[in-house]
Amino acid sequence: MTKQKIESKLSEILKKYQSHFSEKVYVDNYDSTDVLMDAFGITQELKSENKQFWGRQLGMCWQLLVDELFKNICQDYGTALKFERDEPCDLVAGTDAIDTKYRFGSGDSGTLKKIKQYGKLLADKGYTPVLLVVREDNLPAAMSACEAGGWTIHKGKQTIILTKRHISIYLLGLFIIRMREHF
Repeated sequence: MTKQKIESKLSEILKKYQSHFSEKVYVDNYDSTDVLMDAFGITQELKSENKQFWGRQLGMCWQLLVDELFKNICQDYGTALKFERDEPCDLVAGTDAIDTKYRFGSGDSGTLKKIKQYGKLLADKGYTPVLLVVREDNLPAAMSACEAGGWTIHKGKQTIILTKRHISIYLLGLFIIRMREHF
């Protein structure tokens, strides 16, 4: 193969990835915080130094807070469902299978495939898959995958709503806001 053909092939690969990268949506709004960030005084600047760390920590905090609240207030609370090695939700409240997320920032095909499968699995078992997502700046492809999987999605301020069948996540939001003075 000639040098020109090799360079042409290499150029095609670079162009393909350039196109792929330019299609990615990155949300970096430094003014955007959420109730958990506010509670702990975490700024976007601090969070941007290690987004993966903060995302995981705040996500686990959110999961534990929601689980504890449902466990203590919701009469039809149940722990996470497990199907073989899969755990498609964090808790159950009646027929709602609830999964908590801090933010959907990954658009990799494995994550998207799994979220679709989990929603369908839960629905096939007679549950309504429900997502409670803290952040509103989620990756659009991930949100589409959730919808395709049959998830009912509550995100950002929508997460802090009053439901007739269950407790109010709004109460949790108010508690977190009240507690921020202590951290």
